[in-house]
Amino acid sequence: MHTETETSFLTNLNQNIGIVHQVCHTYFRRDAVEREDVFQDIMYQLWKSYPQFKGESKFSTWMYKVALNTAITHIRRITRTPRNEELTEPIAHRPDINERMSREEELHLLHEAIATLTDIDKAIILLHLEDQNYDEISSITGLTRTNVSVRLVRIKQALKNYLQGS
Repeated sequence: MHTETETSFLTNLNQNIGIVHQVCHTYFRRDAVEREDVFQDIMYQLWKSYPQFKGESKFSTWMYKVALNTAITHIRRITRTPRNEELTEPIAHRPDINERMSREEELHLLHEAIATLTDIDKAIILLHLEDQNYDEISSITGLTRTNVSVRLVRIKQALKNYLQGS
């Protein structure tokens, strides 16, 4: 039997579970093991911190904040120990963006471009692509609305440059 708190948490979590999947995929798209570890860690952190959720923001806004902070903390933890990895696909062999590509190929290339961004810029573009407004992005990231706006312009230009092979 679930308590009212557990039921409320599970209902909100199930309605917004895509947030956790999106964050995990954005930060750990090439490493399924790390992606699963971070997914579990985010779920644990959400459950552990749920009692502090006061409803002052939307549940999804709070969930993004916890998920992004957990993912970034995980990245910092694993990057302290250097790993020797080879690139799976040389950059010189990526498809020309002007060629006709399937939607899946375009999404793959976009995710590849996003992977080149800093952690905070990944969070900003992820939230922007999820149709979060500047105020919500500001609330989640702790940046000012103006800073979010300026960063988005720069992020979009960086992605455009990457996709055009600059």
